[in-house]
Amino acid sequence: MMRFASLIDKIQLMSIVLLMKFVSFSKSLQRVGALLCRPLIFLGNPFSIQLLYLVFVSFVGFLGLKSLGPRREGFRPKELDVFFMSVSATTDSSMSTVEMEAFSDTQLLVFIFLMLLGGEVFTSMLGLQMKISNYAAKSEMPNFHRSRLDMYETDSTGTVGNLKYNSLRYLRLVVLNYLIWIHVCGISVVLLYLRIVQSASDVLKNKGLPIHIFSVFMTVSSFTNCGFLPTNENMVVFKKNSGFLILIIPQLLIGNTMFPMCLRLVIWVLWKFTKRAEFDFMLKNPKEMGYDHLLSSPRSCFLGLTALGFMVVQFVLFCSMEWNSEAMEGLNFLQKIIGILFQSVNSRHAGESIFDLSVLSPAILVLYIVMMYLPPYTCFFPTDYDDESSKRDKEGRKRRRWLMEGLKLSQISYLVIFVILICITERDKIKEDPLNFNVINIIIEVTSAYGNVGFSTGYSCKRQIKPDGNCKDAWYGFAGRWSNKGKLVLIFVMFFGKLKKFNMRGGNAWKLS
Repeated sequence: MMRFASLIDKIQLMSIVLLMKFVSFSKSLQRVGALLCRPLIFLGNPFSIQLLYLVFVSFVGFLGLKSLGPRREGFRPKELDVFFMSVSATTDSSMSTVEMEAFSDTQLLVFIFLMLLGGEVFTSMLGLQMKISNYAAKSEMPNFHRSRLDMYETDSTGTVGNLKYNSLRYLRLVVLNYLIWIHVCGISVVLLYLRIVQSASDVLKNKGLPIHIFSVFMTVSSFTNCGFLPTNENMVVFKKNSGFLILIIPQLLIGNTMFPMCLRLVIWVLWKFTKRAEFDFMLKNPKEMGYDHLLSSPRSCFLGLTALGFMVVQFVLFCSMEWNSEAMEGLNFLQKIIGILFQSVNSRHAGESIFDLSVLSPAILVLYIVMMYLPPYTCFFPTDYDDESSKRDKEGRKRRRWLMEGLKLSQISYLVIFVILICITERDKIKEDPLNFNVINIIIEVTSAYGNVGFSTGYSCKRQIKPDGNCKDAWYGFAGRWSNKGKLVLIFVMFFGKLKKFNMRGGNAWKLS
């Protein structure tokens, strides 16, 4: 008992240290963000700003990964593969062309920062900073350089502009603290589990992975829904650790499909305890806030129900199709239930996997393709409530040139184009190695990159029709066997998928009648 109490104290101390470092890092980023966002707002194009940001972070990550030595001596991946991995981490796609265990501990730290900086919650916080800077640039506030106390002490009887401005500042703080505390709690529970459960910690010891780096990597990857893990096999090595999977599932949800609902709940609790006018303004005027993740109460509820419904459909179909399959070998009843639930959660859009997708039935693979294609906030919304996002989009479209709007294609059209391009670049391999390079595997890889998921069927030397004696199976994605042209196309697909929210209503000019 004393040993367990000492372990708890160490975990708490480490959490406090991590929290202090995280807060310091976040404040520094906030100050830098304020300086960078003020000149960027004059570009006036959120798409261009986010694209430049993602490309810049990816390039910096590429330089960092390239300059640091790998774990295995003499191993030097191609520069294109290193850039591919950097883009994959920044866009939270977890598509891989290099085995993860080939990277050193310092390179894993680079991956952690790339995943964090490219995460949807973090980038949305930068967007809030830009809105605040935009208010200051337009002189909507009496004085942008007022003291923090003055900015926070807002009279609810003041102007709407003042209240909205302060609400944006409060919302930024809420999102920042949400980001910090979820990571601190996530890292703590992962560390505690690995310290207590010997079988899980033995996996890391055998692979030479430090527990603290793995805990941080695991939490950041799960919350950002990236799907990268320092292990080559991803979560396959932990498929019998049902308790570990249960701890990870909430982290996957609150950083992705359930984020709007959790955010609204946090704001509601803060309003109940503080009665601040800013929190009340957020809850009653999500449209005025202009924050994509802050939805109305009905929309948030239906979003949560829709996400739950998708998980139930996947769970039921997986149980009926794969219960006694090869993928389930060695698992007891409880491990099968938890494993199927974990896999169902990851298809939208986390990408962590405990099963080899190549052995699953075609029906499951087609279902995963659909789940990966659907945006995170896909919602069944059969009501007459005000849909603030659609109204804002309609108003924006009126201001755009009708020609450029008409030239946009639908999302499915772009996916078809990408698949065709890959079939062209890999046409020789499709002829020579049709069992690995079949169309459904290509569709899964492209859809996974577009959805920033990370699911992959991989590549197996056993499926080669013409056996190659030099072929060796490797623990990286199917794209690792593609040509350089194919990898470049997939890099573009990952960027496109990360920014697909700017073209969700494309293709309206096409009338199929």
